[in-house]
Amino acid sequence: MKNPNNKRRILSYLIILISSCIMLTPFITAAMNSLKSYKQYTAIPVEWIPNPFQWQNYVEVWKMTDLGTYGVNSLIVTVLSVAGALLSCSMVAYAFARLEFPFKNSLFIMVLGTLMIPPVVMIIPQFIIFKHMGFLDTLVPLWILEWLAQPFGIFLMRQAFLSIPKEYEEAAKLDGCTPFQTYWRIFLPMCKPQLATLTIFTFMTKWNEIMAPVIYLSSEEKFTLPIGVLSLQGAWFGKEQYLIAAALMTLIPILIVFLFTEKFFVKGASSSGLK
Repeated sequence: MKNPNNKRRILSYLIILISSCIMLTPFITAAMNSLKSYKQYTAIPVEWIPNPFQWQNYVEVWKMTDLGTYGVNSLIVTVLSVAGALLSCSMVAYAFARLEFPFKNSLFIMVLGTLMIPPVVMIIPQFIIFKHMGFLDTLVPLWILEWLAQPFGIFLMRQAFLSIPKEYEEAAKLDGCTPFQTYWRIFLPMCKPQLATLTIFTFMTKWNEIMAPVIYLSSEEKFTLPIGVLSLQGAWFGKEQYLIAAALMTLIPILIVFLFTEKFFVKGASSSGLK
């Protein structure tokens, strides 16, 4: 008699396999298009596999554009944003989770309430503030807000700190640790999965951000990768395969960050229901 658990396992694997194929299809199609000549790219009927593979497309993209400068600008913005998000969100979350102060719950509800405010509503006030501070056409407006603790990061880290048994905090107090030492030495190292999750989300958001760079940047040498690539659309008319190659090159840093944080990210997802 066949074990019903084996049938469920086989069905689960089939569903995962089919879902993976569906999600990978656009990426594989884009990769194939980036390796075609323009004639193959516009061929009807569609030529799915390049013949031959035009690997020099990626070399030409690097030669014809200033992707290096765009990449450095994006890297500066994302690294500073990730550092600010990890530090500010974890500190504010620790205060809401473990410290006692007046109106703590009311303030936390107010913080969560800001999640309902559409980002576009804040564009004009933020633009006016940054203009008076002299930050227009600089990279500062693209990362400085992450140092002010965003509500999603606060909520994520607060839930992580609340899940840690109180005995750790009491033991730290007996050893003479201050609240900051308890946060830095005890609680923060125990929340690596949540920190990895916040790192991935912040990195992806800032690396792919388009609206803020379009609003605050005007000099081409200050462009980040997304708007740098978009600005090439008109210049590459008749060479759209180069545009796809440039877009794929911008995905490489995201894949690298995910590979380095995947272990902690999966650990956090698998243990999220455990007490």
